[in-house]
Amino acid sequence: MATQRSRLLMLIDDEPAQGRLVSALAAREGWRTLTVATGEDALEMLASPGGGEVTAILLDQWVPGDQACELIRELRAARPDVPLLMLTANTSPLLAVEAMRAGATDYLIKPVDPDRLLAALADATYGARPNAELQPLAEKLPHPVDFDGMVGTAAPFRTALAKAATAARGHAHVLVEGESGTGKDMVARAMLAASTRAKAELRVVRCGGLPSASLESLLFGHEQGAFAGAFDRQSGLIEQCDGGTLILDDVDRIPEEQQNRLAEVLATGIVRPTGAAHGFKIDLRVFATSDHVLEDRVAAGQFSQALFDQLSATRISMPPLRERLGDIPALTRYFLAKFGEQPGLKHHSIADSALSLLEGYDWPGNVRQLQAALFRACVFEQREALTAHSFPQLAEMLGDEVDRGESRARGLGLLLYTDDGNVRPLEEIEADIIRLAIGHYRGRMTEVARRLGIGRSTLYRKLSELGIDSAA
Repeated sequence: MATQRSRLLMLIDDEPAQGRLVSALAAREGWRTLTVATGEDALEMLASPGGGEVTAILLDQWVPGDQACELIRELRAARPDVPLLMLTANTSPLLAVEAMRAGATDYLIKPVDPDRLLAALADATYGARPNAELQPLAEKLPHPVDFDGMVGTAAPFRTALAKAATAARGHAHVLVEGESGTGKDMVARAMLAASTRAKAELRVVRCGGLPSASLESLLFGHEQGAFAGAFDRQSGLIEQCDGGTLILDDVDRIPEEQQNRLAEVLATGIVRPTGAAHGFKIDLRVFATSDHVLEDRVAAGQFSQALFDQLSATRISMPPLRERLGDIPALTRYFLAKFGEQPGLKHHSIADSALSLLEGYDWPGNVRQLQAALFRACVFEQREALTAHSFPQLAEMLGDEVDRGESRARGLGLLLYTDDGNVRPLEEIEADIIRLAIGHYRGRMTEVARRLGIGRSTLYRKLSELGIDSAA
């Protein structure tokens, strides 16, 4: 594991402005940055005595895809143990797939998002090996923006969606809380799509990763000469989305001074840019998200009571994936279907051996981590079906726990797929269901027949045809 002092990021980039930005962002988390202009310079540096200090590589992809992938292969061959991130302006998933197959650990889309860059570097800090299947991707993969497209039947999840759908039709501010990766952003955008302001102005602010002064100007705006460096007037996002919706991602990361100022704006409906003598009347609706329970932060003195009061007219709590393990099969097949539509990827099925692994893990990164793990598996799996062998890191972590806990994890303990991903014959599945029912109802055949919705004579005929002992 790299220590704070030893973390060195090699940035391969020929744009000085981009290099300064990445260096400044990385420095916030204690990274030193070494910038080289070409791939040849990078390979030469890695081969030098000082190349062993490089902790992570960030490649700004400015050359065509095939050439970029060839450079990634050369960098990976030179340092197979170093995480390699690609920064690209190309939003095509095909490039991401090809880069990962060439050896890239992760990819980011320009303009670089501070939080996503720092998160990707944080993963590198903890020594995640190349292509580590359980590492969340820095970029968020596409997700549905309406309630009908959301997958899951677990009670706490459906309760959260029902509450969000009701809140969407109202006019009050909404606070969505939940661990990272539980779908807070997805729910916020679904609420927007279902609201009366769906076609009005929308602004999204990622509150983390921005200096206090920058966030203040971004939200509230400033007048010319309001402070050193304010050469022109800048309208804030609050003013810009008058009549619309403001999504505040990670609202708990807003500095205290801006929290109180935002609370006043929401209470009065008036925003005053920094340095302005007067304010502007605005009509604004806020959807805020937080990885933490804000009520606890208020009690600990870490969040403004006034802002919490303004935002919490409706509070929605998104459950972690470990509380809705029964949704994993449906989520898995949904993601696999979506991935199969992407260029460079093919449609994969999934065997029960793989599903048992997925259901046996706690998923601290929640649905987003599951999605990333499946995406990586699809990138590297050449066979039609994903099996336990498609998730070697997960299989190594869980070991025999999956075998011992398979019935618990699978819920019914009923296998629907063979290891090659094909559906088992109907006769075999029917026999398993009957055996399961006989065991569940302790051999009370009248009850078994009633629960299966068949007559006793039909049940006994099936027992004979399928070769099942009634004591099964």
